[in-house]
Amino acid sequence: MNRTPTTPGLVEWLPLAETGENVLRFTGDWTLPYFAQLEAQLDALKPRLPETPDVDFNDVGRVDTAGAGLIAVALGPRSLQWLAEHDRDVPQQLRGLLDTVSEAVAEIYAHPPRPRPNFGFVDMLADIGRNVVHIGKLGAKLLAFVGMTLETLVRTVWRPWRWRITSLIAHMEQTGLHAVPIVVLLSFLIGAVIAFLGATALQRYGATVFTVDLVSYAFLRELGVLLTAIILAGRTASAFTAQIGSMKVGEEVDAMRTMGLDPVELLVLPRVLALMIVTPLLTFLAILAGVVGGALVCWFALNITPTMFISVFQTDTPLRYLWLGLAKAPIFAFLIAVIGCLEGFKVKGSAQSVGERTTSSVVQSIFLVIVVDALAALFYMEMGW
Repeated sequence: MNRTPTTPGLVEWLPLAETGENVLRFTGDWTLPYFAQLEAQLDALKPRLPETPDVDFNDVGRVDTAGAGLIAVALGPRSLQWLAEHDRDVPQQLRGLLDTVSEAVAEIYAHPPRPRPNFGFVDMLADIGRNVVHIGKLGAKLLAFVGMTLETLVRTVWRPWRWRITSLIAHMEQTGLHAVPIVVLLSFLIGAVIAFLGATALQRYGATVFTVDLVSYAFLRELGVLLTAIILAGRTASAFTAQIGSMKVGEEVDAMRTMGLDPVELLVLPRVLALMIVTPLLTFLAILAGVVGGALVCWFALNITPTMFISVFQTDTPLRYLWLGLAKAPIFAFLIAVIGCLEGFKVKGSAQSVGERTTSSVVQSIFLVIVVDALAALFYMEMGW
């Protein structure tokens, strides 16, 4: 071990002149610069080696952890254990290095890597099962967090001195007032698009006047609240997750708990209540913008004047459609805010985790909003509303 030969390491399976038995002879430097060359030599010799070959380390030069790892993997844990207990010709420094590396090799042999899936039918079923279990756990965590939020709300509502009015107003401005331009603009454009599509489909039947009904029904019952919720899911849920996640990374949430403060009361309730207050207002603005967009298209493309549009709108569109659409807004707002806050609390402590949780909050919010909207549409249909 004290010599420093300049030649790279070499391994050979040679017979001894004295006994005629084969021995695995290691020579030269077993270090990282020669790793690829040494690994190729060992791979070529492995098929010819017995389970516990005799070894000769007398001419070994320098050995680092990379070379010791190759030797340990080539010989296996049983041979290394036998060498440590019986072979006294192994240099002391090399023996200690091999003992250390052999522990890691033994762990690898004890826990072999799982085979990569071959995407067969059974593997597909297993993957589906794992995803179902994962979705179930996500649902259980969401229900638990909803219960915690409602419990904190009930506990706080009777104590006005614990209300966070300043935080509530600030979040209403951030989530509501600042979202007005994007909500109004997108709703206006979607209303115009729907009017164009309705006019194209109904013109061949000479029923273009029913484009008014299409726009009014779509926005009052579904699209007004749905577009608002999707915009808030992408804009506000991600903001909630990033804000709380950054506080989690900076250990501010732990500091709150250390001071005896409730993070749900301080961070979650103001955000949830603010979003539940502003979402119906944004939904109403989205409905107005969508109807105006459709009215302009009807005016310029179908020669339906604003006066005629308003007359048909009042005659054919029941007022309950407006209430049915607005009734879903607080529910969507509650789900979006709760999911955004929950994903923020799941951040583990790195910037990558913040990004992953933010993406997850947007996806979950949009998915759940669409699912609940579909269930509400089925419920309205069954109730004859």
